[in-house]
Amino acid sequence: MIRKPKKPFSSLSCLPAATVVFLLVIFFVYAFQYNPEFFPILSLLHFFLIIALFSFHNHVMAAQSEFAVQKQDLLEKINVLRSGLEKEEEALLIFREKVTDYAQLKTLTEKLILNFSLNDVCKILVQSINDILKYPNVTVILYLFHRKRGELGLVTSQKGQEQINVKAKKGDIFDHYVLKTMQPLWIEDVKSDFRFDAGKIQKEDDRAVQSLMSVPMMSGSRIIGILRADSFKGGHFTADDLRLFTTIADLGGITIENAQLFDRLEDLAIKDSLTGLCLRRYLQERLAQEISRHLRTDKKFSFLMLDLDKFKQYNDKFGHMAGDIVLKAIGAILQDSFKNPGDLICRYGGEEFAVILPEMSKKQALKLAEDVRKKIELNTIILRREKTRITASIGVSAFPDDAKLKDDLIRKADEALYRAKAMGRNKVCGA
Repeated sequence: MIRKPKKPFSSLSCLPAATVVFLLVIFFVYAFQYNPEFFPILSLLHFFLIIALFSFHNHVMAAQSEFAVQKQDLLEKINVLRSGLEKEEEALLIFREKVTDYAQLKTLTEKLILNFSLNDVCKILVQSINDILKYPNVTVILYLFHRKRGELGLVTSQKGQEQINVKAKKGDIFDHYVLKTMQPLWIEDVKSDFRFDAGKIQKEDDRAVQSLMSVPMMSGSRIIGILRADSFKGGHFTADDLRLFTTIADLGGITIENAQLFDRLEDLAIKDSLTGLCLRRYLQERLAQEISRHLRTDKKFSFLMLDLDKFKQYNDKFGHMAGDIVLKAIGAILQDSFKNPGDLICRYGGEEFAVILPEMSKKQALKLAEDVRKKIELNTIILRREKTRITASIGVSAFPDDAKLKDDLIRKADEALYRAKAMGRNKVCGA
């Protein structure tokens, strides 16, 4: 507790001395008029009074000096307390900002945990950085590392709410540096950082970046990708920004790997390991969904079934491994032929395949099926150093013209397929 210094003397404290002086003056005047014999006594009293006043004056001066010292000491203590208060307020502000950051990180973690889609996880991650850092003119870029190719691949790049085009689709010199060192990179001024070639920077990226943060996303010792934020303004990012950015990247690395694992498990559950095409069970689910969707929109779609002609003869002549080669080749042709959004290709069983063609008329589907039949017929497959070819028969049905129920639609396409077989194989027939 700071004690207020006492004032040395007030005007009231000088009143007794002034009274004594006043009385002595009156006595002096009285003695001068009526009793001159009192002069010696009064002179002696005046002498002692002068000494007392001199002593009193010295005491007052000493008290005033002490008061000034106490006042200065008090001011210094006030300044120290004010400085301490300012520091406490600054620390409180920083603490509140950190609490806000941690709350946002908690929200981000909850969002990431609830999403298993790789695309959704990447979008949430990039959007959260814009929300947390609150920098309107910062571009956030996410690259994923492709382990088989050993290179980065651009997933998304965003500035605020807007998607932007980035020239460096496989990362630039900064991202390759992070990929090599697996350490965060923080550059306040790109032009003054002599670790990197300015000419190469300009060649790889024409966005005139001045400052950036680029951080590896890790899962254990494995690199998952790179998260980057850059700006046209120099010195845009702080050390606190880098720490927060690194924390987000760490969260991203783990959740992205989990999403990738989930995608792989999902692929194993719905895809054929030999051809990479969907399994029959998944096609049944999707076909029911397409019927429901097209009923709501009052639109048509087509369904196609394909069976390889005399496939058993290939197995008998060349062996089952050769048969697998043929199936993989046909799967590749189908994937190359059906590329429209929503197209679903399935290995229906054995050497039989099925395709869902959303919002495609029967006439269009028959034409496309004929193109596919020709591709298969003209495709050369080498089995045991021998060039060989295979043909396919195809049946096509359409919703709702041929059937409005899933099983009926499949049956109609299957019947058309067997009519194509009966007509001599290597044909396309509609229901």
